Amino acid sequence: MKKLAYITLIPCFILFAFLFKANAASTATVAATVTLQNISVSVSDGTIAYGTLSSSSSKSTTPADLNDLQTATNNGNITEDFNIKGQNTAAWTLAGSAGSEQYVHKFCTASCTTPPTNYTALTTSYQTLGTSIAASGTKTFDLQITTPSSTATYTQQSVDVIVQAVAP
Repeated sequence: MKKLAYITLIPCFILFAFLFKANAASTATVAATVTLQNISVSVSDGTIAYGTLSSSSSKSTTPADLNDLQTATNNGNITEDFNIKGQNTAAWTLAGSAGSEQYVHKFCTASCTTPPTNYTALTTSYQTLGTSIAASGTKTFDLQITTPSSTATYTQQSVDVIVQAVAP
């Protein structure tokens, strides 16, 4: 009986040897790297104090007025586009022309002289400030405000401007 068991098991071992034979392998490596994109912007000096103005009057950040040029810097690691927008205040609406409870805020990126000829009125939606700004690159701009022609509010208003960086 033992001999019969051995005779039956030997062909099974031979079959397993052929089924599970070792194969030689050849491999190659693909060297791969990745860098996560970083989109970032900062604005310096980032603060403007227009002061107290009369109704329907204008003031700019040009050397003739405040001498307060603003600089947006690409702090990211890719080329970026910069956008810009204004905002309504607690009491005034941002508009294309001054009116009752309406003020105007404009930006300029080149030849920002007085009287202003190259200014663009800000809106509450993003507009292009600059394109293809390289990493560590900058875009300078001036701002100009025109106060409402009339208002019932004589307290300080926040007329902030937002600069946004996006991937082109």
